This record gives sequence, structure tokens and C-alpha cells, in this order.
Amino acid sequence: MLAKGQTVIQLFEQLAPKHYAMADDKIGLQLGSLQKEITKVLVALDVTDAVVDEAIEVGANLIIAHHAIIFRPLAHLQTETPAGRLYEKLIKNDIAVYIAHTNLDVAEGGVNDLLSEQLGLTEMTHLEDVHTEKLQKLVVFVPETHHQVVLDALFKAGAGGIGQYSSCSFNIPGTGTFLPQEGATPFIGEVGKLERVQEVRVETIVTASVQRKAVTAMLKAHPYEEVAYDLYPMDLKGRVFGLGRVGKLPAAMTLRELTEHAKAVFDVPTVRVVGDLSRPIRKVAVLGGSGGRYMRHAMFAGADVLVTGDIDYHTAHDALAAGLALLDVGHNVEKIMKRGVAEYLAAQLAKTDTQVLASAINTEPFQFV
Repeated sequence: MLAKGQTVIQLFEQLAPKHYAMADDKIGLQLGSLQKEITKVLVALDVTDAVVDEAIEVGANLIIAHHAIIFRPLAHLQTETPAGRLYEKLIKNDIAVYIAHTNLDVAEGGVNDLLSEQLGLTEMTHLEDVHTEKLQKLVVFVPETHHQVVLDALFKAGAGGIGQYSSCSFNIPGTGTFLPQEGATPFIGEVGKLERVQEVRVETIVTASVQRKAVTAMLKAHPYEEVAYDLYPMDLKGRVFGLGRVGKLPAAMTLRELTEHAKAVFDVPTVRVVGDLSRPIRKVAVLGGSGGRYMRHAMFAGADVLVTGDIDYHTAHDALAAGLALLDVGHNVEKIMKRGVAEYLAAQLAKTDTQVLASAINTEPFQFV
């Protein structure tokens, strides 16, 4: 059985929900339709002409990419232009393109976690907090006979998480009353007769990201025709998600040693370095993409070095004067997301016939001579 396009994206967005994205980021479905069965998903960093040819060759009809193919509103769609030819090829071959950019950067298990783990960092925190999960309290009244069934359904759907604890709830026994009206088909009782039933008031926590899933699971497990439940907004804050990572190396390295280590683990031929190559490095800030403007964040976090891409000349001088080392490993190291996303999505789609592939195309635009 092939998965529908909407199903594929719903599963992917459990990793990188859209609301994690920075304001005005160009994410989501940018071209094509998800109202179809997906034979193969191709995960790519960039959607170039060569990547589209690869998708056609392997039979993929959905590309999930990190970098957008449409950055601003289109004034026209002329197929004589490079962009126009790319869109035309995608449309003619019925290939949809879905973009996950800063939401994938922020996500736990996303780009910045993958980069940091590749460097071997531990004790990681965020370089900048950008999103705090909203919490709600879900209250539902359940007959004693179905108490555990409903609890299990809620917990399986992701409800009940508080910090490092899961399956959290409070349960209060009591008596529920109801009078089935004409046309009702009650699970307990008779039409026209007031019923008193031993029930349990279940209270648990749901995050905004799992609210719909938890309520749906609860309603499905609940035996009543009409389920009494409430959702209360809470001032209590949930998990915090952030951009970039700051962590520690297992053992101190010199800046020169870290440079060689980064070249090896990121598979890059050269690295631009700012700072004394003999200085010891223990605390490392990491930000995929163009991270020069986060230099002050790295310094505030106490990092010895910021590992990122696309450092400009003046930012390099500012870092040198401030005593912060920089490693410009290039923007293309974000290619690490191809493997990470492909492995995650393949596991989620394991019970379907939809296949997931990481693009084999190198989209690095620079040559190193």
C-alpha cells in the first residue's frame, strides 16, 4: 500500500512542525499536489536541475528539500528562464516539492542536532531560544469500565508529557449523570431515564503539537456517543526549541585539530578559519547555513568557536577582535539533513510501500582549487 502525499507530510511534520519556522520563512508545499499516492520520496538539500533529473530517474514523485525553490512571489512563469524550465520539468513529471527550512533547523533531530552530533558534541543547549511549546489541560469523564483504555489511548497519542516524565495524569472517581433524549443510542442506560454512572475524571497535559491527535484518540477509545471533555489553556510553559546548538567536545582540541576534525566528519575539502590555530577549544557553537549574525549569541553562551557557513569579511574581523574563533565550513554541510530526514521518514513509512531515498547529487556550487 502506497502512502498518500498528505500522510507523508503529516508524518514528516511530527519531526519538524511548520510552527517551528522563523517568520516569513518560505516553507511547505511549493509546487505540485499532495493529493496522490507517493511512490518514492527523494530527500534533497537543494532542488536543482540535476536533482529533478535524479527524481525522474528513480521514480520519485515527491521531493522534500531544505532550500526553497520559490523565494518571492512570481511575477511570471516563463519557461525560457532557468527557474521556469525547472518548474516546467517538475510539473510535467508530476513531482511535488515540499520545503522544510528553519523548522528543520530548530527541530530536535534536525539539521543543527545532526551537525552537532557529527562533531561529537555533548551537553547541548540552544544558541537562541525561538519557540516555547504551548500546553493545555485535557479533562475527560470516563466510565470506570473504560478508564484504562482511554488513558492508554491518550498516552499513546502523546498526551501526559511533563518535562522528562511521560504518562502523567490525575484521576478522580465520581458520579456522572445524564438523561438520553429521543433519538439517542446510549452505551449505558435507556432513553428517557436519568442515569447515574460511576465515572473517573481524567486530567492530563497535551501540547499544541499533539492536541488534535490526542483528542481524536480519546474520542475513538471512549465508549460514549457524546463525550464530555474540556480543554483549558495553561500559563505553564512546555519545552523550549531553539536555533543552533552549543555543546562540549569530549576532550579539548586545538583550533587546528578541530578544523581537521570538521573537514573529516563533514566531508569538506577546505575550511576557512578565524583565530589562533593553537588555542584550545572545548565549547563549540554550531549553526547550519549562514550564521555570522549569531556571533554575539555564541560569545554570550561562552563558546570558544562558532562553526557555521558564509562568514563575511567584516564579521570575521569582528570575531577576531572579540576573541571568538570561527570555522566557516560552508553552507553545503547542511547536506547532512538528506541522510537524517531519509532515515526518519523511512522508519515512519516502514509499513507502507512508499520508499524514501536520500539524493546522491552534490549541490555544492563552489569548486575548490
